[in-house]
Amino acid sequence: MTTKFPSHINLAREVREELVELLNSCLATAIDLHWQVKQAHWNIRGRDFISRHELFDDIADHVRKHADDFAERAGNLGGYAEGTIRLAAKNSELEEYDLNAVNGDDHVRALVDRVSNYASVVRAGIARCDEVEEPVTSDLLTRILGEVEQDLWFLESHLYGSATTGREEVAPSIIREDRPSPTA
Repeated sequence: MTTKFPSHINLAREVREELVELLNSCLATAIDLHWQVKQAHWNIRGRDFISRHELFDDIADHVRKHADDFAERAGNLGGYAEGTIRLAAKNSELEEYDLNAVNGDDHVRALVDRVSNYASVVRAGIARCDEVEEPVTSDLLTRILGEVEQDLWFLESHLYGSATTGREEVAPSIIREDRPSPTA
């Protein structure tokens, strides 16, 4: 049972329980992402060190605040926030951080992948909230998604079309528009 506390929020108990589970999944993923971003922050090196070091710290702060928002909303619904490091590691939707990342671009690519996955988790939560007609949690997740996508843009801007990579970066195929080839 994911609800442990009384709540007079006008939602069926089953809906509240499902939302608490969803929020705890987001919480675990946010906690994991926060520490993965800090991993990059502590280990970044290279020409754009200071701008990336500061960007990573800003993103880590944003994600830490998201975790607090997820936990507090779970509590609003009568739920128990499951936010220990061990629970986060067990329940996160993210892969482990690439410890081979050394140069700045490697860290940025690793974070683009993880922040993109985090955005997908949040977006799926919005869709589920809309299905169960729960606008408050949906609004919370929508606000968070907007911030996550802005952070993703800041990260991607360090890669795509950059002269430092020596090549054009290509968006992951899952989000890239399929276009007919010029020879077709």
